[in-house]
Amino acid sequence: METNDQQAPEAPKVEVRRTADGSATLYVPALDEHYHSRHGARQESEHVFIEAGLLPLLEAGLGGPCARPLHLLEVGLGTGLNALLTLGRVQTAGAAVAYDALETVPLPPEVVAELAAKWATEAPETVALLHRLHAAPWTETHPLAPHFFLSKLPEALEQAALPAAYYDLIYFDAFAPEKQPELWTEAIFAKLCAAAAPGAVLVSYCAQGQFRRNLRAAGWRTEKLPGPPGKREMTRARKE
Repeated sequence: METNDQQAPEAPKVEVRRTADGSATLYVPALDEHYHSRHGARQESEHVFIEAGLLPLLEAGLGGPCARPLHLLEVGLGTGLNALLTLGRVQTAGAAVAYDALETVPLPPEVVAELAAKWATEAPETVALLHRLHAAPWTETHPLAPHFFLSKLPEALEQAALPAAYYDLIYFDAFAPEKQPELWTEAIFAKLCAAAAPGAVLVSYCAQGQFRRNLRAAGWRTEKLPGPPGKREMTRARKE
């Protein structure tokens, strides 16, 4: 998840918690907010970002062996779950991705270690990658794995200088609108639309009506999709 404090913020106090599908998430007491759904962190990420966002683009040939890497932006790197799930699917498809992730509050090493201990029981194959992801240098492109090029950007979305007409896919995974209203405005989605390539897709767990209206006003075409367990709907948007 992304925060937008302009000064370098201290890492918030977080608690590692198990969700209903056995996977781990983080809870921020100061915000009374979880990084993922309590009904299942992994199954929410799989449903919203992988199945509704990534897989249709891979099936259409983006990032394939004869194509350039798929350009992906994540708003809110958080625990790294979305990135690691993306890595697994990209490798299975034999594709390549350039993965840019905005995050202003990196997780402290002790929290990464606690997360890794939880992941060791439910996804042991990803524990080493989890450590490598969080240890990767900031502000430079790092080959986390073959054909997976990670760029961690310690910038708030409002101030980030995003390339024009570049991204094929955007994971919009900020905290909920009532927790971070400044990240759910028409101006923000206009900025993302300008950074999106023609035909690009944006996916989010959020199904709020005002969120969709702001997307449409900023130039996106929206659609409702069934949500992950515990949530009736989610949103997918496409740049015309």
